[in-house]
Amino acid sequence: MVTIGELISGLKTLRTVGDTGVEVTDIQLDSRKADKGCLFVAMRGTTVDGHQFIPKAIELGATSVLCEVLPDETVSGVTYIQVPDCEDVVGTVATRFFGNPTEKVKLVGVTGTNGKTTIATLLYNMFRKFGYKAGLLSTVCNYIDGEPIPADHTTPDAVTLNRLLGRMADEGCKYVFMECSSHAIVQKRIGGLKYAGGIFTNLTRDHLDYHKTVENYLKAKKKFFDDLPKDAFVVTNLDDRNGLVMAQNTKAKVTTYSLRSMSDFKGRLLESGFDGMLLEINGREVFLKFIGKFNASNLLAVYGTAVNLGRDPMEVLTVMSTLVPVNGRFDAIRSPKGFTAIVDYAHTPDALTNVLTTIVDVLDGKGQIITVVGAGGNRDKGKRPLMAKESVKYSDKVIITSDNPRFEEPQDIINDMLAGLTKEDMQKVISIVDRREAIRTACMIAQAGDVILVAGKGHEDYQEIKGVKHHFDDHEVIRECF
Repeated sequence: MVTIGELISGLKTLRTVGDTGVEVTDIQLDSRKADKGCLFVAMRGTTVDGHQFIPKAIELGATSVLCEVLPDETVSGVTYIQVPDCEDVVGTVATRFFGNPTEKVKLVGVTGTNGKTTIATLLYNMFRKFGYKAGLLSTVCNYIDGEPIPADHTTPDAVTLNRLLGRMADEGCKYVFMECSSHAIVQKRIGGLKYAGGIFTNLTRDHLDYHKTVENYLKAKKKFFDDLPKDAFVVTNLDDRNGLVMAQNTKAKVTTYSLRSMSDFKGRLLESGFDGMLLEINGREVFLKFIGKFNASNLLAVYGTAVNLGRDPMEVLTVMSTLVPVNGRFDAIRSPKGFTAIVDYAHTPDALTNVLTTIVDVLDGKGQIITVVGAGGNRDKGKRPLMAKESVKYSDKVIITSDNPRFEEPQDIINDMLAGLTKEDMQKVISIVDRREAIRTACMIAQAGDVILVAGKGHEDYQEIKGVKHHFDDHEVIRECF
């Protein structure tokens, strides 16, 4: 058991009320989950201020409180620690409470706009194939070795994150691979963690509803690399103009990967089809069950990371050849009628471009591309017309539909997308609000040799409408149509 005094040792505090020798049995950010002996952290969220729930947490048994503003009346027997900013300290407090798990595992973080889930998941699968127990923290699902733990966010809050890392360390995991979202970096959810390495994929427009500008978004990603320790490594993408910017102030060892330039991990795409690719990496050829240049880039990042973690290059290539794509990332489903449907999570203009140009390259003019695409509600509205424009640019037909409308009207989102199109563009486009009907329509008009891209939801098995998640899986709808 650890005391509140030990948890805050060395941290900047403004005032302490009560006994710092009191033992802490748990940490909670949600007052409803508070129980006897726990420390309640009063976080200021974007919509709710945790300070208003301090009385509720104490009522349920919390014996210590970490806050920025002391209550007007304190409760006898409860210890209050006032700090300038709870976000600044909660990560350190949480990692101390859960036994400093990242001192016991090698933690590798992946950040960038696209490719995070694929890279983190492939590394997790690879190191399990090497014979290690491993952990995964990702958008799709968290895993403690083979045990799935459902994921609500790309990167969990600091307490949930350290609770999971603590379990991973206790259960013998030696490596943990983790997606690091820009929100999590800015909100300091990863504070206090020790990273063995960091990977940068790429940076394109996303999350501007939160960051406001691309520059702020870039700074958020860059901070992750700025904070890496000297004994860590960086694997950064030279094919992205921000690849070296990310690493320019890091203390860690910098290594690079590229499909176009000389780099530490140099790749060359030799052949590509819907069954896989032949990729040359540092002079050695390997056949991989992945499609497209963007996946070739992701696989270079996986290769470079494994080599940085001390694995033999030939061993890495051998295991890479056995890996399969991540659920909802360029999933190809063949129709009995001879056309192919591809389900992909692409939900940014750049991701759509990557997927569509890959399909164009593989088809080589021998079939049409029908794209079914929408945009999420209550998110960056500026990318909506851009997504429609990219879809039309590379497709023969486009069906604009609903994604997760959340609290917006689906037709309003569709109208925002259509606003980016010219009269000429509109000749290729129809809009169908009902996503199921949109997918069915694409399947009805597709001919042998064509490709349908169903973009935006990928692995998700729900549609979020007016705060309610309804079961919806693109894969299931496509198979029903087939």
